[in-house]
Amino acid sequence: MHIDILTLFPEMIESVFHSSILKKAQEKDKFSYNLVNFRDYTENKHNKVDDYPYGGGAGMVLTPQPVFDAVESVKRDKATKPRIILMCPQGEKYNQQKAEELAVEDHLVFICGHYEGYDERIREHLITDEISIGDYVLTGGELGAMVVVDSVVRLLPDVLGNEESAPQDSFSTGLLEHPHYTRPADFRGLKVPDVLLSGDHAKINDWRKRESLKRTYERRKELLDHHTLSEAEQKMLKEIKDNF
Repeated sequence: MHIDILTLFPEMIESVFHSSILKKAQEKDKFSYNLVNFRDYTENKHNKVDDYPYGGGAGMVLTPQPVFDAVESVKRDKATKPRIILMCPQGEKYNQQKAEELAVEDHLVFICGHYEGYDERIREHLITDEISIGDYVLTGGELGAMVVVDSVVRLLPDVLGNEESAPQDSFSTGLLEHPHYTRPADFRGLKVPDVLLSGDHAKINDWRKRESLKRTYERRKELLDHHTLSEAEQKMLKEIKDNF
């Protein structure tokens, strides 16, 4: 996978790519990236990328020319057809399913905006996806792009040390993940559930499935509306509801 990020502030992003899983993924040659300052593509002598909105109003709007030219430039550098993603609070609410969808692509291009918004022609004629990481407004799209990149790269083959890690994450199964415990088994009188110490993997799996259902029911009931439960899971959920 190759990732291009169009930004006015590449220094915000650089350190993220040199840390943790993203750094390790690059060392394994699982993906490459390029930070593009689209101010470099302006055609005016002042290198402006924004202007006043037609019709008046507060704030400034990103002009189309530098963004179009920057995207066309990174597309020419690759033979693949990229997904061009606009980071915007008006976009599709981001979730794990979208991360899994993007993780199979060869080339992703992120556009990080600033100011009041984008010239609408960017949205209508350039992008393939519009993504929001939540119902709130950030100063720019860089933080949102970093969230999406991290969630996508960790899904690439062999990026995580344990192949079972990603499939068992919260939301990957459609449910919240079960609780985890580690040593010591007794910490200040707070004990690990006996079943996890039993060595009985069938019972451990049943416990994890029940706890996953319980946590989802307690914290995110709406996820259950979109998850197909097996007969055994339906029975577990009924017992959870009866004891809630």
